[in-house]
Amino acid sequence: MSTAPARPSDRYPDERDPARMRRIGIIGLVVVVVLGVGLAWLGFQKFSRQPVTGTVAGYQVVSDSTVEVQVTVTRTDPSTPVSCIVYAKDKAANEIGRREFYVAPSADPVVVVTSEVRTTEPPAVGDVFGCGTDVPAYLDRA
Repeated sequence: MSTAPARPSDRYPDERDPARMRRIGIIGLVVVVVLGVGLAWLGFQKFSRQPVTGTVAGYQVVSDSTVEVQVTVTRTDPSTPVSCIVYAKDKAANEIGRREFYVAPSADPVVVVTSEVRTTEPPAVGDVFGCGTDVPAYLDRA
């Protein structure tokens, strides 16, 4: 009885099974697509709806050093206090003044508030930088 050692090529085939490789590729593709859709859904849930938005409703140049900015604040939860930042620009579109102010909770989800911005030069326009629910402790809540 002769026992010849098995050659490595006898134990391990040289060619890969094409059907198996196709199955692995399809499974990999399905996993990548499912992960991509899941990641897109999570991103949409996180970033699609903001709890508060602020848009400029209008502005009025009061003097050579003051502009009054009206802001429409829209909240998903009207009982949440909000802080907004407004700013003023000169004719060359340089920012010449900025102010952060407190918006108290209300019964309505949409409120219009007015804030004065003091400037270092004559203002041309007033605008809203944005609003948020992180209200700093230093803001006057009166």
